[in-house]
Amino acid sequence: RIWPKTYSHQNAEDLSPIKILNIFAVCAFATCGGYYGHLQVKVDCAERRQSNRSINIDFSYPFRLQQVHFRAPLCEARRHEVYFLDGDMSPAAQFFVMVGVFAFLYSLLATVVYVFYQNAYLRNNRGPLVDFVVTVVFSFMWLVCTCCWAKALSDLKSETNPSCLYCFILSMYNYTPCVCAQVFGFVNLVLWAGNIWFVFKETGCVTMVTAMEFSVDLHLSFKLWPL
Repeated sequence: RIWPKTYSHQNAEDLSPIKILNIFAVCAFATCGGYYGHLQVKVDCAERRQSNRSINIDFSYPFRLQQVHFRAPLCEARRHEVYFLDGDMSPAAQFFVMVGVFAFLYSLLATVVYVFYQNAYLRNNRGPLVDFVVTVVFSFMWLVCTCCWAKALSDLKSETNPSCLYCFILSMYNYTPCVCAQVFGFVNLVLWAGNIWFVFKETGCVTMVTAMEFSVDLHLSFKLWPL
């Protein structure tokens, strides 16, 4: 493969955080968006012959629990009653997945631009400035969406414990994928926040500040040591 002439070893080092961002962004939205949960509830009645009644409850992303219902048999009568779970975690879940998807798409686009269109990227210094602003925005978005998802996950665990009378949970699908999504969210926050420095160096602001400091020091030295 032939790389552009402007692609150097230093550029390869700068691209390494971008590649990591691609991987962890996929892990974040995939573990949350692909979740499927299952509850198996048993009805415990006073009469032993009526105790072996199990209920299966399924739920998944985007976690609109208020739409999840199940039919529970009543011990005192030969009829069933419909119960609904409480809570709607879809705003936090969808916001988390949306940030993950857009972060993955942007980091993928940035990788392509860095490698194949670096001359256009560095022209007039607009590319690095836009990249810097977008990176700061995504860092903030990862902070917000991960905190929202952490709160939603806590509510999800409490709301998936059915409160119907005479019932108790036999088995429950584990929440490991949801917890992993939360961890990946905080990992993405750290990576995007840390990547701000790499993008900031591309803007040339560091060179400008260094040049200004050197000019001030040189001016002061001429004042202190006149020719």
